[in-house]
Amino acid sequence: MLDTSVSSIEVAAAIIFAVALVHTFAAKQFERLSHRFPNHAGLFHLLGEVEIVFGFWAAVLIAVMALGVGGNEALEYAESRNYTEPLFVFVVMVVAASRPVLQTVMVTVNTIARILPVRTSLATAWLGLALVPLMGSLITEPAAMTIAALLLAPQIFRPAMPNGAKYLALGVLFVNVSIGGTLTSYAAPPVLMVASTWNWDSAFMLANFGWKAALAVILNATVATLAVRAHIDSVALTAGTTPHTKPVPVPVVAIHLATLAAVVMLAHHPVAFLGLFLLFLGFTHAYERHQSSLIIKEALLVGFFLAGLVVLGGMQRWWLQPIVSSLEPIALFFGSLGLTAITDNAALTYLGSLIDGISDDSKYMLVAGAVAGGGLTVIANAPNPAGVALLKRGFSDETVSAGGLLLGALGPTMVAAAALLLL
Repeated sequence: MLDTSVSSIEVAAAIIFAVALVHTFAAKQFERLSHRFPNHAGLFHLLGEVEIVFGFWAAVLIAVMALGVGGNEALEYAESRNYTEPLFVFVVMVVAASRPVLQTVMVTVNTIARILPVRTSLATAWLGLALVPLMGSLITEPAAMTIAALLLAPQIFRPAMPNGAKYLALGVLFVNVSIGGTLTSYAAPPVLMVASTWNWDSAFMLANFGWKAALAVILNATVATLAVRAHIDSVALTAGTTPHTKPVPVPVVAIHLATLAAVVMLAHHPVAFLGLFLLFLGFTHAYERHQSSLIIKEALLVGFFLAGLVVLGGMQRWWLQPIVSSLEPIALFFGSLGLTAITDNAALTYLGSLIDGISDDSKYMLVAGAVAGGGLTVIANAPNPAGVALLKRGFSDETVSAGGLLLGALGPTMVAAAALLLL
């Protein structure tokens, strides 16, 4: 398709990808520029939205390709990408964050929290950081991230909480969601990319990854809860509700939960789950009195972010795959963990699945490193942008610092890496 211009376009794509990475770390600076130059505040605010970054630079890449090899070839490349994951994340975010689903989760968490032998507010924070990420193995990681973020926002991710505590909790949440989906073979995007190719079923995942991940999740959640315990208020779990909200009728809850389950089951069939989503929108409109505002905007921004990553990431194979294929198992673990910080971990494991003759040890190390490093940056794991979109209001300038997230995730990442490498 791109004949003699392949190398130059790929190099240009790598440069644009690097610029996009720098942009994610500089997003907070754009927010500050919006205050300094009010006449252009709208533009700077737009560029300061982390969810905009990869979609924006993906558009730049397509424009560069159009100038370099022609508009038809550029469109052909853009249309050749698989956008199932961005579409799925968009749909599952909206459904999982609906009031009936959230009320069900809140009631469940409150019930368990009252049983635990600690202060209820501490118990709910711990459950949000431990139980909900592990639920991601059943309801998928994007749904778990959405529910956990909305559950924890009023307790931990609020302006009054010290920044250090917030970034530690954010790092723990992202790492725990990344490894918490490995108890099954379909819930974590990096596992999903290799499961069918390597014949990894849920029994294999539970035996080789799941129990180790669960131990790391529990340890990380416990440390984070202890770190924020002095600052946690006894905030009622009211996400998606108000003090005067009536309980949602059981049939409405059942339909929402059934829709969420169906969307998860149809995760690889965008035509089907998008059609189901349209029916869901019609149902929520018909029974509007039992609904809160759907998070359409936040979910669209996250979908845009992931779609941009799909477009940009598709041109990075030329340098990523040789690195992955040249490393020995232990080196591959640490190489995968590090590379995950600068590229989506699902893209990384997908490239590994294309390598012929890769050993069983290398397969394990590649995926283990990819999921262990899934909390280091916003782009490391597909659900992370959803967490940022839902929690950023609790941070200064309503922006999550890439450096702050990296520092907050280092400790939890080391725990996850140790569990997957040594146990």
